Amino acid sequence: MDGEWKRVAVPLLCAAGVSVLLLKWREQQKVKRKLQRAREKREKEIQQAEKAISLFKAQNSGVDLSSIVTLPLAELSQKVRGGSLKPDAVIYAYMEKALEVNRKLNCSTAVLMESLEQLEEIESHKDGLLYGVPVSIKENVDYKGYDSTCGVLTKLDDPSINDSVVVSVLKKQGAIPFIKTNVPQGLLNYECSNPIYGRTVNPCNLEKTPGGSSGGEAALIAAGGSVLGLGTDLGGSIRIPAAFCGICGLKPTNNRISMHGLDSCAKGGKTALTAVGPLARDVEGLALCMRALLCTDMFTLDPTVPPIPFNQQVYESTKPLRIGYYENDGYLQPSPSMSRALRETKELLEKAGHTLIEFKPPRIYDAFHEFVLRGNLADGGSVLLQHYKEGPIDPSMKYPVSLCRFPLFVKKLISLLLRPIYPRMAAAISSICGVSSVIDLWKQHKEAQDYVHETLAEWEKLELDVLLCPMLGPAFNFNYAGQQSTALSYNALYNVLNFPVGVVPVTKVTDEDEDQLKNYRGNFGDVWDKTFVKAIQDGVGLPVAVQCVARPWQEEMCLRLMKEVEKLCAENKRSKTQH
Repeated sequence: MDGEWKRVAVPLLCAAGVSVLLLKWREQQKVKRKLQRAREKREKEIQQAEKAISLFKAQNSGVDLSSIVTLPLAELSQKVRGGSLKPDAVIYAYMEKALEVNRKLNCSTAVLMESLEQLEEIESHKDGLLYGVPVSIKENVDYKGYDSTCGVLTKLDDPSINDSVVVSVLKKQGAIPFIKTNVPQGLLNYECSNPIYGRTVNPCNLEKTPGGSSGGEAALIAAGGSVLGLGTDLGGSIRIPAAFCGICGLKPTNNRISMHGLDSCAKGGKTALTAVGPLARDVEGLALCMRALLCTDMFTLDPTVPPIPFNQQVYESTKPLRIGYYENDGYLQPSPSMSRALRETKELLEKAGHTLIEFKPPRIYDAFHEFVLRGNLADGGSVLLQHYKEGPIDPSMKYPVSLCRFPLFVKKLISLLLRPIYPRMAAAISSICGVSSVIDLWKQHKEAQDYVHETLAEWEKLELDVLLCPMLGPAFNFNYAGQQSTALSYNALYNVLNFPVGVVPVTKVTDEDEDQLKNYRGNFGDVWDKTFVKAIQDGVGLPVAVQCVARPWQEEMCLRLMKEVEKLCAENKRSKTQH
């Protein structure tokens, strides 16, 4: 009987094994073809753009395209509106420069050839505040006819049916969206690499990440391939790449700018809120973009957006400010360059007549674990993981994806075992277990709201106008961001609070900063503190920024502090150069 069973069973088992392998092979081939089509599509768009640029240059041999891309946004806008620069010359200049930058940095996912068709009707938008200004947009911002993949294969080959509201408003204001920019796989990472479009590198140092998730956007602008861009920010996704690449970025209050038509891999979180905002080379570029977007068209296309126009009077005010500040949030010890950037900026503001008051963010340890980590992964990461089932996992995402994939009891066990030795790591791993019930979810939402009011009460007690605080930096080495979610405490706090916050580059990493890393111990002395040092090593010459924060709906006040910091740093630099 045994012999008979073996004669029947063995071939059946072999056949089943072969079938499984064959199925797996077919799936792999399907993924390869899908990736190949996406890359070929991008290459075709690049070739079309190159042909269009060559034709324009042949027909307009007297136009100097290279000088156009050096102009600050405000000056570029004035020249186009004044007629001394033609919109067609500007768009071709930036398209040419963007393609050049992309060859070096791999920062684009699509060239929007419709932008050239938009030139045909551009004169009808001559009154727009961004008339003739080319704008780059992050890959997850919907543009009709193009994918918003968020760097995952599950969203590939699914082009947007309509423009997002923010793209529609840009067009109505005369701006010309002309390129989409790269993101990390799934967006929830501050590196910039995915299996579809590959890795984007930092223009300041090709061995460093430009940050994420708006990494392609920041890299393109910093390298001169765009003058203005749009990104999104859930835990620093505008601010981190802006700081890593040495440009300015603003995360507004959630829904100050319409969120309708923005894609993600895990929607629905309520304790840390996403916002869409601008990136530019200077603060005035951000302010111009906000003035343009906060218009009747925005409020009409999306009635959920509060109809609050830009307050130019607040932005231009010169009244001395009461500025709160902190150097160490008690969660992540800042790098030496982060600390120095904060101290030097504080001194410049004090010398300029502003009052600086020490401020301590309340309960940052609990807030980060409960509202950032558990809030974003309330479901234990199950929705996010659905998007990682198809195709390869990017190297930068292997650590967090593997951690999320552990069974719930394994995560709880790891957390329990780590608690006596590494309490911060234990608390973080406990957080990614998510919430256990709807009752707990509602409780979490209430506690997050209470935390916002607790923080605002501290602001009121100290009579603060704005806040100055460190900004994560300098730019990381590759494949460390996924291992360092805890480094986000300085950034993600303001997504929980829903305060507008922007970054301004103020200095660069010195040899002394680098040398002081040898003495870095961190606030906890755990594995993550040691990993942080490895992540930022070899950063001499890289930009370092500070964050400027205001109360909800007070973007103008936030920009006002940013403008003041930018001006004082420029004056200080000129003074040092002269001496």
